Amino acid sequence: MFESSIRIRELYSLENTIAKDIFEGVEYPFEVLPKIGAFITELGKSLDPSKYEQRGENIWIAKSAVVAQSASITGPCIIDEDAEIRHCAFIRGNAIVGKGAVVGNSTELKNVILFDKVQVPHYNYVGDSILGYKAHMGAGSITSNVKSDKSLVVIKVYADHIPTGLKKVGAMLGDNVEVGCGSVLNPGTIIGKNTNIYPLSSVRGFVDCNSIYKNAGEIIVKN
Repeated sequence: MFESSIRIRELYSLENTIAKDIFEGVEYPFEVLPKIGAFITELGKSLDPSKYEQRGENIWIAKSAVVAQSASITGPCIIDEDAEIRHCAFIRGNAIVGKGAVVGNSTELKNVILFDKVQVPHYNYVGDSILGYKAHMGAGSITSNVKSDKSLVVIKVYADHIPTGLKKVGAMLGDNVEVGCGSVLNPGTIIGKNTNIYPLSSVRGFVDCNSIYKNAGEIIVKN
């Protein structure tokens, strides 16, 4: 019943990512996680060489992007136009960084899609996750992508339980989600569009769109 709330069309505006085609024929965003690496490798070969340059094995970086010399980037990876990769960012592979996105100081990415204008600017860990258009993670907020008992991740949407079949699933953030500083998004967290998460929150399961999450027992609808 509630599964429709976490479908791709409810979370993301697909015109705001170079990775639009990876979502074709897929219902839930976590289904694309195992496909990211191969998708990047194929997409990279088709990129316009007047706008993108290959800077290593399966690494394509837009010429308009700003990348600090101290950043560490492992492929497959695409960094789109006007993105900013700051000092000591650590991109471990299978990462798409959208147009105008910011990957900040000591932020670590692994197996992710960052839509255009996403900001993960200060000491963030984002793994096995998809962040929608203009999503922002405050300083020190992270995605936890593996359960402590190492069992497969199940998405909990109210009374529904949706098995992913995956051991590693981080967070799926809809467009314009704001995550407060120091928050932990537990494995399989899905946050709907335009929702705000209070600082120092521990979030698990599903948070509906247009909400303000204060704690698990206090989630209010925006006016």
